[in-house]
Amino acid sequence: MNKNSAKIISKMALQFKPITSFNLIPSLNPSKSKLGSSVTMQVNKKDNFSTTNVKRKLPVLLFDVMDTIVRDPFYQDIPEFFGMPMKELLECKHPTAWNEFEKGLIDEDELARKFFKDGRSFDLEGLKMCMKNGYSYIDGVEGLLNSLKHNDYEMHAFTNYPIWYQMIEEKLKLSNYLSWTFCSCTVGKQKPDPGFYSEVLRVLEVEPGRCIFIDDRIKNIEGAVNTGMIGLQFKDADVLRQELSSLGVNISSEELTSTG
Repeated sequence: MNKNSAKIISKMALQFKPITSFNLIPSLNPSKSKLGSSVTMQVNKKDNFSTTNVKRKLPVLLFDVMDTIVRDPFYQDIPEFFGMPMKELLECKHPTAWNEFEKGLIDEDELARKFFKDGRSFDLEGLKMCMKNGYSYIDGVEGLLNSLKHNDYEMHAFTNYPIWYQMIEEKLKLSNYLSWTFCSCTVGKQKPDPGFYSEVLRVLEVEPGRCIFIDDRIKNIEGAVNTGMIGLQFKDADVLRQELSSLGVNISSEELTSTG
């Protein structure tokens, strides 16, 4: 990277500021933006890439999964499974067990023992089946991912989720479009922990201003912006398509009927 490019990236990192709709994107002219470019680099096999010199298309796209790509069944299906309203469920469940599960600190058997504060038992396999049945692609997102894939963008999951992400993969095959590179259960950190964002940048070996992060939660977007990434708060697939296009991301008309 030459000195002029470095100055452009540094300038981009300083331009992030929240706007009314919480889309934390820089005020850039897409025709002049350096986001939509490519660099030749060596990628490392230990970080889930082949060890070879490749031409890398930028920006790198980082996607939250739950309620950004995939419907989260927790808020509707799980209260119904337990036969209680959400407020009661939140009052009864253990305050840290799920977060510990998401960070890979406990396994699902320990989660079953700790899920409720009073230690009551429940049907763990039934809960898992309820979760799996509730997973589906959010409207329009699979087609957008397919378009981005056909334009050769590098895409990674960057998500807070436990080992049950494997159930999402089994049902919806997200790996057709992106890599499950950054899951809290394998990294041991959760967004918006600054260390999680730093780990992403370390593994990808890319300038933060060359990453676009998409998440439905504003606190996670703010965490990304604080590290110099571009942050987009997810609302729906059409809005995301427009926002990515405004940043110079090439989105083809290639579409795919959802299998979710």
